[in-house]
Amino acid sequence: MEKAQDLPKQPLAEVFGYPIDNFSQAAERHRRLQLCPFNNKVPNCTKSRVENPIGVCSVYDANQTATVTCPIRFREDWYIVEHAASFFFPQGGNIDIVLVSYDDVGRLKDFGSLEVQAVYTSGTISAPFKQYVADPAKNANLDWRRHKNYPRPDYLSSSRKRLAPQLIYKGGILHAWKKKMAVAVDSQFFATLPSMEEVDRGEAELAWLVYDLQHDIAENQRHLTLARTVYTRFIPTLDKITKSEPGEVQEFVDFLQGKLNEVLAMGSGIGNTPDTASLQDIVETIE
Repeated sequence: MEKAQDLPKQPLAEVFGYPIDNFSQAAERHRRLQLCPFNNKVPNCTKSRVENPIGVCSVYDANQTATVTCPIRFREDWYIVEHAASFFFPQGGNIDIVLVSYDDVGRLKDFGSLEVQAVYTSGTISAPFKQYVADPAKNANLDWRRHKNYPRPDYLSSSRKRLAPQLIYKGGILHAWKKKMAVAVDSQFFATLPSMEEVDRGEAELAWLVYDLQHDIAENQRHLTLARTVYTRFIPTLDKITKSEPGEVQEFVDFLQGKLNEVLAMGSGIGNTPDTASLQDIVETIE
């Protein structure tokens, strides 16, 4: 378990599109009006709810790196559409925002799917958010490390509960149709995924658009920047992401034996386990 001193002092990286220590007129206006600068379907932020949204775009992970927690954050200047389109379609043809390619007379030529995967957070993000927006200038440097339910990126849940089901359901359909798929993630999340076999772009069925939030110190603003594109085939990648890697059975046996010893010791009242064969003995006999 992480100790308080190992956590980022302040979990929030960006609120309503700006670093929390950015007090420019634009940043103040976005906080005051609860605006989203990243091409949301409406001008305002709608994260979690329309009224009084929790406008956290990104949080710091254990390495003090901002990781994206809102999928709308990936829409900055629509770079993801440009990058996905370059994978889906050859040069020429008109590209619309829905990622279809059509000719000069409007006939559909091709299409592809772009999935955006932000990172879930564990803990409570609303508490530090409310504290911050109550007085941004005062609370930008607030030390939140000793509060209960400190929020942090939950990469494992993001891959198991969101990314894997999307690949199975949507990706499976597109693969059957022989259509390509792109997935936009940030570098921190991508680093937690299983190692994938890369292929040449021409052989790829799936493109991973891996982004960083690069901090421009002069303007105190973070910008979505494509760090790299990883090309893979669909089925081998799906197998990697959806199948658990088994650890050593002995480690699990030792864990179970420890728990069993604790329960039996408490039940006997004398702190000793009975003189019976243990799981360890059974495993050794089998071997």
